[in-house]
Amino acid sequence: MSSGKPAIVIDVGTGYTKMGYAGTEEPSYMIPTTFGGNRTSSQTGAGKKDGLADLDFYIGKEALAKQKSYGLSYPVKHGLIENWDEMEKYWSQTLYKYLHCDPEEHYFLLTEPPLNTPENREQTAEIWFETFNAGGIYIAVQAVLALCASWRSKKSLSHELTGTVVDSGDGVTHVIPVSDGAVIASAIKHIPVAGRDFTNFTLNMMKTHDKMPAGDALQVAMKMKEQHAYVCKDMLREIVAFDASPKDYIKAFTGMNSINHKTFEVEMGYERFLAPEVFFHPEIYSSDFVTPLPELVDHTIQACPIDTRKSLYRNVVLSGGSTMFPNFAKRLQRDIKRLANDRIKYSHEKSGGRIPMTELECNVLSHDKQRYAVWYGGSLLSSTAEFATAMVHTREDYLEWGPSICRHNPVLGIN
Repeated sequence: MSSGKPAIVIDVGTGYTKMGYAGTEEPSYMIPTTFGGNRTSSQTGAGKKDGLADLDFYIGKEALAKQKSYGLSYPVKHGLIENWDEMEKYWSQTLYKYLHCDPEEHYFLLTEPPLNTPENREQTAEIWFETFNAGGIYIAVQAVLALCASWRSKKSLSHELTGTVVDSGDGVTHVIPVSDGAVIASAIKHIPVAGRDFTNFTLNMMKTHDKMPAGDALQVAMKMKEQHAYVCKDMLREIVAFDASPKDYIKAFTGMNSINHKTFEVEMGYERFLAPEVFFHPEIYSSDFVTPLPELVDHTIQACPIDTRKSLYRNVVLSGGSTMFPNFAKRLQRDIKRLANDRIKYSHEKSGGRIPMTELECNVLSHDKQRYAVWYGGSLLSSTAEFATAMVHTREDYLEWGPSICRHNPVLGIN
């Protein structure tokens, strides 16, 4: 960079915050986005005279460990910052306790959800420039960074910023269309099905295992899901194959009881492929939402301007830990392509052949950085020369124009 200021990427999520230096493969730290404040100080006023009350807090795993003594809260909900005072303290510890950096000597790439408000961006700018004296900041939309991360995929056609991002983490799954770096906000869709639901589904199916201690059940279900679950081509055929030869499918897990420290062993059978199948047949988990993920992706693209649809089908990008199941990308690509081509075939037949029967190109991109796709995309973007010269809002810009400089993204055209 021409300025000589190294960049740091901080991706604040509802569940976890990822942070590290630009140009690296993985974030240096990943900590829960949780905040623990001293209940006694806030209730009695103790410590306020000497100013120590503001320093008596914990974040991340330390906050979770001290939740009996400290009030536990979550400053970020559904991707949006709701408690700015707690978020400012949270950022402070990430800078000084974890990253050990001087904010004045760095540029920062921060992430935001697609529907973040301009007022939130201004508030972010005020904190980073007024409280931390940051050398410069850039606020990037998470879906756009996920597209940047997809450049790593072997199937990536070029370094384009048009595509459909399927982002699934722990709490929710979003489908976000992006055209030339700008999110098509009116077409964004989401489903209340994600990693936590797969874990609960696995846990409910494994409750018949008497050997699994109740206190460790959730963690065991999560580990087994992450280690052994996979997406199958056809659920009914997989069940038939499992029944014909169970020993080829069953996986064993050995753990230790957290109370009596005795070892136990449980087996994972049908759960291996039924848990991820919730993406494609959500009715097996809940009757509240029954739209399969491939249909949701198809509906999202069809709600976009007609001249963008081919590009959106051609570049479907995966992001988040819940998209890491083996064969997930292949199954999603097959089902989306089938839906789109069935519609083309129907139009061809109804028009008496006047509408040509042309197969639609559909690509679902998968790569080894999906779990941290947003952070990794930020790492790639902030390590380019353009980041320092044309994208970052410097402290000098802030002093001249104020926080309004962050209301608009001058490179990607995001308002």
